[in-house]
Amino acid sequence: MTPAGRASAAIEVLADLEARKRPASDALKDWGLAHRFAGSGDRAAIGSLVYDCLRQRASLAFAMEDESPRALVLHALVSAWDVSPEAVDTLCDGSRFAPAPLSDAEREGLSRSLPSGAPPWVRGNYPEWLGPVFEAVFGAGAVEEGAALSLRAPVDLRVNTLKANRDKVLKALARFDAAPTAYAPWGLRIAPRRGGARTPHVEADASHGKGWFEVQDEGSQIAACLTGAGPRMQVIDLCAGAGGKTLALASQMENTGQLYAYDSNRMRLRPIFERLRRAGARNVQVMEAGDEAALGGLGGKMDLVVIDAPCTGSGTWRRRPDAKWRLTPQMVESRVADQVAVLDHGAPLVKPGGRLVYITCSVMPQENREQVESFLARHPDFAVKPWREVWAAAIPVDAPASADGASDTLLMTPRSHGTDGFFVAVLERRA
Repeated sequence: MTPAGRASAAIEVLADLEARKRPASDALKDWGLAHRFAGSGDRAAIGSLVYDCLRQRASLAFAMEDESPRALVLHALVSAWDVSPEAVDTLCDGSRFAPAPLSDAEREGLSRSLPSGAPPWVRGNYPEWLGPVFEAVFGAGAVEEGAALSLRAPVDLRVNTLKANRDKVLKALARFDAAPTAYAPWGLRIAPRRGGARTPHVEADASHGKGWFEVQDEGSQIAACLTGAGPRMQVIDLCAGAGGKTLALASQMENTGQLYAYDSNRMRLRPIFERLRRAGARNVQVMEAGDEAALGGLGGKMDLVVIDAPCTGSGTWRRRPDAKWRLTPQMVESRVADQVAVLDHGAPLVKPGGRLVYITCSVMPQENREQVESFLARHPDFAVKPWREVWAAAIPVDAPASADGASDTLLMTPRSHGTDGFFVAVLERRA
């Protein structure tokens, strides 16, 4: 496909999203099935352009004074893909598969930069209704934090120390220019590509098939480290899902002790079995999804309960930018209720002197600090252990500041830490 054809396809996919209000991944998949002549490189480029438009939808629309799919694609080519306005004008010649010629208003919009006086939510590319929330968390840095959440994310990997070490995986992935992560001790990072350059498909590499590494954001790796999971412990991952953190915990436990993987939804849990086999994780017992009786039998026995709670996913907007524009206050309320339920479910499993670690991939205070404060009010036998103490014991580099300035809990963000948005609270049950 020509660059003009790819631009037209991106406009078509965005129009489908606008009309049908569904995830971008679904719309892109359906477009690919309906246009089988498009090669994998074409589909990857179209997907990248669509996601870039969604990441920066507010600022693109403001600059163009037009929020149509066509306007978003045209300005994204200039601002995110480094195509000159003149080249975009040439590309839009109205020929077969190409976008229609530019109007004078569109030419003017392509040469217009975002003014410093634009509203904060526009400059930060987050929904307008979230303005007060971002300001409450980040203060004067709200715009910069939002803007960092609207950039492309790197590909982060966690070396599986049950089968390999970081140097071994670095050598295997040398052609991808992987480098050690800043904080996570077993992490590697492949920098994000620009424009239509393809993101490396590292899971197709033989070293992944051998179980040497897993794809996992550095923030998630740090959260796993801060759980304090170690050899011979009794641990439960209460919202295991597909098992990303379960695998990290098994590695930290050196395949000793007992690690239970539980999730209330069997469909979310289903992929964990293949991943465990590939990783060589042998100390994991996958519990039957929704088996409340079996879960109750673990009451008061766990050294560590890990709750990677259901949340809005606002910290992952770099990877799922369409989700931020679908988010509503009602959805936040629903997630907060889910978190209350799972926290109250997990608290009785912790033995006296044990630890509950609460994790979200969200930057919202309702899901993070406020949720922890509410939990402590309901469970006075728990107390927060300051995160810097835990960091010093788990991670061999100096701790950065929490993005919200807190000293007891940790909030990581793309701007402050180069990670996805993650919140971690370490809660200890009094002996």
